[in-house]
Amino acid sequence: MDDLFPPFAPDPNEPRPRRFKPVPFRMIAPNMITLMALCLGLTAIRLAFEGKFEPAVIAVVAAGVLDGIDGRVARLLKGTSRFGAELDSLADFVNFGCAPALILYGFALFHLKSAGWIVALIFAIAMALRLARFNAMLDDPNRPEWKKDFFVGMPAPAGALTAMLPLYLHFLGFSAEGWIASAILIYVLAIALLVVSTVPTFSGKTMGKRVPRSLVLPIFLLGVAAFGILISYPFEALVAVSGGYLLTIPVVAAQYRRRAKAEAATAVDDPAGPAITGG
Repeated sequence: MDDLFPPFAPDPNEPRPRRFKPVPFRMIAPNMITLMALCLGLTAIRLAFEGKFEPAVIAVVAAGVLDGIDGRVARLLKGTSRFGAELDSLADFVNFGCAPALILYGFALFHLKSAGWIVALIFAIAMALRLARFNAMLDDPNRPEWKKDFFVGMPAPAGALTAMLPLYLHFLGFSAEGWIASAILIYVLAIALLVVSTVPTFSGKTMGKRVPRSLVLPIFLLGVAAFGILISYPFEALVAVSGGYLLTIPVVAAQYRRRAKAEAATAVDDPAGPAITGG
């Protein structure tokens, strides 16, 4: 029988079938950026334990910059994936929840002992809850298109950067007296409540898709100027950005209410929706 049907032997000249499909680089690049941001967040925690608060804050800020890049890179390269979304949420919790909470605790909240640690915990858990809610809202098919211009509550990177405002002021020479720890506690608690609130805040995700040709060169110049200011006066710039962002919250909330009222008025005027006619 073996003479009639010899055992199968693969042709050595024929390429072997691949066990796993290769992954295109466009799927890997955004996740690499996310992992670099995660490394910065973990490094910030280590620096906070060593009492090096200035480089720790810079590491969190750099992680925030990378967080703003990875999503846009994924969309530009068409490399979005469920894996990338989950990895991004995990990195955001570490970078903007755990790292700022531990930095603030090591900077001032430890003076209040258990009360300071409780507020640090509240801030970190608020970030986790905010990210979980954001992921759940991604699958909502009934969300109107105009609401993509707004976040529900303060986004995680903005919450982290504004929560560290007391450190920016300290680096600029403002003295931290004995009562400052209590003020920081109240401020961090307020930011944590804004993070988990339903207050609408500005979302820049829809910006930059199409830029008028006449604005390209001015945008280049403004970008270079902003970069130069951030490098030359980092903490002054962070104070201005954090304070300006907090001041925009009531303005954006009022704009959201106007658009919501306009949508409700449209629904009342035409409850059945637009008529569909056959051709």
